Amino acid sequence: MSEGRVSVIGLGDMGRALASALLDRGWEVTVWNRTQARADALVERGAVRAASAEEAVRAGSLVLVCLLDYDAVRNVLEPAAGALRARTLVNLTNGSPEQAVDCARWAGEHGAGYLDGGIMAIPATIATAEAFVLYSGEEGVFTEHRAALEVLGVPHYLGADVGLAALYDLALLTATDMMYDGFHHAVALAVSRRGGSAAGVTEHLVPWLNSMCRIMPAFAAEIDAHRGSGTAPQITQGLDIHRAALDNKLAAAKEAGVSTELLDRASAELDELTAAGLERWNSPLVVRRVRSEPLT
Repeated sequence: MSEGRVSVIGLGDMGRALASALLDRGWEVTVWNRTQARADALVERGAVRAASAEEAVRAGSLVLVCLLDYDAVRNVLEPAAGALRARTLVNLTNGSPEQAVDCARWAGEHGAGYLDGGIMAIPATIATAEAFVLYSGEEGVFTEHRAALEVLGVPHYLGADVGLAALYDLALLTATDMMYDGFHHAVALAVSRRGGSAAGVTEHLVPWLNSMCRIMPAFAAEIDAHRGSGTAPQITQGLDIHRAALDNKLAAAKEAGVSTELLDRASAELDELTAAGLERWNSPLVVRRVRSEPLT
């Protein structure tokens, strides 16, 4: 086993980007993929092609795995389990917190150190200032391999709870998906009139969203303070104001022939808060509702 060699298992678009970044920074890289041709360009640049997943695991002290799902991870690594001892497995496959915990347990049973990771980047931004990767698991393992992990993107260690990286990964992706739902709804509204366009509304939407994002840390602080000690939130707004604005959004969508599905859900949620006797909106209240906790 070479202490300076990194093995990359899984050469989809992201896996190839990870291996390519390591090669660019001078690391010795061994690669394996079920479809061998996906390794060709990397091998031409100096990577070593492993004949099997087991051979890839044996080649380095650090093994990065980036596959479709956790079932694929186990299917690929089970035959190579005997080679994992004294190595570190960093699983960068998207999955759930419980899957991460189970995979960490399995790796530990075979004598491997384990980190679970969530890649917050697209292949094109790997190894750039825009990319960051979330990690959770044993801090000593993270510290030992930080130099290699820093090549991929800014590493953020979340703690010893191995499920946190997967949890935060999915939380961030969920927020992104919902943001784009809002973007597409906004564009659908904008193009409903002759003078409107997707580019025109987006020109104003981006700075508006950037401005609104700056208040998120304040919301987060109030949520944590309320959940931790019951501290009353200071950033509030009357539900009557929310209702008036939401009714206008619904009317505009109907006039434009745009689906009101997203707005109908928001309207039902607002009705729920009002029915509970509440009069003001705040972030801790919304989190309680989403978690199906008591509202009062």
